[in-house]
Amino acid sequence: MTGAEGGADLLLLVASIVGLGVVSQLLSARFRVPSVLFLIASGVAIGPEGLGVLTIDSFGESGLSTIVGLSVAIIVFEGAFHLKIDKIKKAPAAVVRLTTIGAAIAFLGTAGAVRFFLGANWDIALLIGALLIATGPTVVTPILKVVPVRDRVAATLETEGIVNDVTAAILAVVLFKAMTVQETHADIYLQLFAERLGTGLLVGVVVAAVVWSVLQYVDLSPDNAPQNARLLTLAGAIVAFGAADYVFSEAGVAAAATAGLILGNAGLPYEEEIEAFKGDITLIVLSFVFITLAALLEFEQLFALGLGGVAVVVAVMFVLRPLLVFLTTRGDRFTFRETLFMSFVGPRGIIPASVATLFAIRLQTGVSEGGAPPTNPPGADLLVGTVFLVILVSVVLEGGLARQIAEKLDVIPMRVLIIGGGRVGRSLAERLEARGENVVLIEEDRSVLEELRNDGFTAREGDGTDVDVLRGAGAENARTVVAATGDDDANLLVAQLAQSNFDVENVIARANQPSNASAFENLGVETISAAESTAWAIDNQIERPALSNWMSELGRSGDVQEIEVTNEALVGQQIVDLGGELPNGVLIALVSRNGTSEVPTPDVELQHGDHITLIGRTEAVREAIEQCGKPV
Repeated sequence: MTGAEGGADLLLLVASIVGLGVVSQLLSARFRVPSVLFLIASGVAIGPEGLGVLTIDSFGESGLSTIVGLSVAIIVFEGAFHLKIDKIKKAPAAVVRLTTIGAAIAFLGTAGAVRFFLGANWDIALLIGALLIATGPTVVTPILKVVPVRDRVAATLETEGIVNDVTAAILAVVLFKAMTVQETHADIYLQLFAERLGTGLLVGVVVAAVVWSVLQYVDLSPDNAPQNARLLTLAGAIVAFGAADYVFSEAGVAAAATAGLILGNAGLPYEEEIEAFKGDITLIVLSFVFITLAALLEFEQLFALGLGGVAVVVAVMFVLRPLLVFLTTRGDRFTFRETLFMSFVGPRGIIPASVATLFAIRLQTGVSEGGAPPTNPPGADLLVGTVFLVILVSVVLEGGLARQIAEKLDVIPMRVLIIGGGRVGRSLAERLEARGENVVLIEEDRSVLEELRNDGFTAREGDGTDVDVLRGAGAENARTVVAATGDDDANLLVAQLAQSNFDVENVIARANQPSNASAFENLGVETISAAESTAWAIDNQIERPALSNWMSELGRSGDVQEIEVTNEALVGQQIVDLGGELPNGVLIALVSRNGTSEVPTPDVELQHGDHITLIGRTEAVREAIEQCGKPV
């Protein structure tokens, strides 16, 4: 084959890989499952196990290693760029424990499982353990788009993925370097860690400072400034990786992560355009990486792991993950069901796959530092096989079944938007969250906002009468909006915006002045008069103290819910028959039909569309809702 023919073949191969990557991303968006499933399928189809057009030799001895190395740099840079300090501050305190204590448990536990079940050497076992720390936003985010859990849960999982991506990559490169020099002394590990992390930090800071200075103080041409800013930022990622890796091999990942973290929090001009551009580039890059994995991934590598490989997967997914989640999220306002859901959402993806590929290539081709004779230690097949077995199983099970798991655990709540984080808004948020609702508060006062966040509430800063602020807080997906500020004019405007701009099903406004209540209601706004509600509560405490005390516990030990009868099996049943089938402690207090509500007699027959009010213990009422119909 001539050089021209070889170049044409390589060009066609690269074009095919990019095309398959784009198609995989489109299929992912269409079917709302992680793209890694389609990418791996595409890679297998053109790899040695399929058509055989892509092999480890397709790009030359060191070409594939270089391509994957640069791809890893861009992926890590993009992940670090999205690691916003403000977002971490908004996330629950559990995130810090999850990314430190939880990461340590995952690292050591996975390494121990690989060592015990697969008989691997400690160097390979620790390397696999480091790589499998990463859950990764590129596989978690598609799951959260399908499963709209509470903001607190989503923020925890997404932030964990972003932080652990970078942590896993840096830890893995240090362990890999120590493994390739065949030294296991503690001082050698410390030296390697200091060299690579120190070099990475220094180069990353310098590159970030240069990029920031150019973007801030140099005229990038008014006509093409956004485009030039995007290109400069991308070049910064590649330069940081290449320069650091030239000084010390494997130091480039730390440099790319450092530059990304600094630039992502530096308030760059054209930041939105940069993020969009980087996102597109990263999609192409990670598609290329995953598909080229077919050059290394062979089924016999997976089958060779045998029952030991299955045991490692079980340990990672069903032992270590639940253990670290339950240990690190205690006391952070997560319900038991939410904690259980997070235990089942820890899919591995981009970083473990791409870095494992890079290491395996270097192990197989004997790439070493400084031109020294390659040590080429064994373990490439075990490394790739174990990492990809965990990726495949975790993505298929947790990505494919996430919606069903969430529905079974009942962790997809209504979104309730409360404007005003004062005493009323805060008390309402406490009660709704205790019942499992997804509550978002909007508060303009920064001191109140900080106090709400410190106490674990999901709170957004802004003026609730601003349409953009409401949209940013999720008004388009809210089922209920409550205007609970101390300003009646603001409450009325919020209620009208929610109805007219977002078509919210249930809008409620607080009327601070009793004289305004009728005016609110004349405009079609459901209104609660603060004065009348207080008087009603006091009257109940005087005349009906037992009921008043019980009502104050609603959402905690007891609950009252109104539901619509949608289960055809219930239509025609009498109250006396249905009452015997309900969970213990649940009573049917009211039946509403055609706008009329009454306490039902035992012989009342239910009709489709009836609204029935259930009263009883919180858990029992939830069971009854699942049995009878949907909440109103």
